[in-house]
Amino acid sequence: MTAGSRIWVDRPATETSPRTFGHAGDMPSIDSEDARQRFASARVATLGTTNPAGEVDLVPITFAVDDDRLVSAVDHKPKTTVRLQRLDNIRANPRVTVLAHRYDEEWDGLWWVRVRGDARVVSTGQHHRQAVDSLVAKYPQLVDTPPTGSVIVVEIDEWLAWTARRSEQAGG
Repeated sequence: MTAGSRIWVDRPATETSPRTFGHAGDMPSIDSEDARQRFASARVATLGTTNPAGEVDLVPITFAVDDDRLVSAVDHKPKTTVRLQRLDNIRANPRVTVLAHRYDEEWDGLWWVRVRGDARVVSTGQHHRQAVDSLVAKYPQLVDTPPTGSVIVVEIDEWLAWTARRSEQAGG
């Protein structure tokens, strides 16, 4: 496996373009637009929240991204309860992490993108409708049964990405 590199993209609200910090030398690189495209096109990601005991809870999510905003919804798939721990966790501590990645037996195809930000739970209104519309546009499975439950909206303020690939022309 080739050694990978990371790129840090920090977008404070006061800046209009990201600052990028990468590794020098012949390490493979992943630019911010490539990282954003990989993340946005991923079909599933893992949401990390912190529960009241201070432990990290992880759950797979479907999601959509628009610039520095990620949305995910409680959809119609069966749940053990409508009072989901992830929603309670966000209400108590809005700081979240979301990881999208690709595994490949050919390790040159490995990559991951991690975002962090402050989340909120939205149950009605314009942000709820926009989030559901974004999710329906990305996932054809939701066209006939759009999510009606609460929506998680994450204002992304930190991007971190890694790839093992030395050449980005092959995509991935």
